[in-house]
Amino acid sequence: MKNPWLKKNPYLSMWLSGANAITGTARGRAIAETRRQATNMMNEGTKQMIDLWSGALAPPKRKKKKLR
Repeated sequence: MKNPWLKKNPYLSMWLSGANAITGTARGRAIAETRRQATNMMNEGTKQMIDLWSGALAPPKRKKKKLR
């Protein structure tokens, strides 16, 4: 006697294919967002580092005098 659990089920196959497609899409979007955030963090860190080092080389800003 054949095992009924090993028999092919077209409905289960379609359901799993759909679930796999949705999971793949969600995974792709999550990876893309992670990469965007990592790029933004690197750009912001680089900008802060450049501002820190170039700020030490620039002359101090003059204070504006108030007119009476």
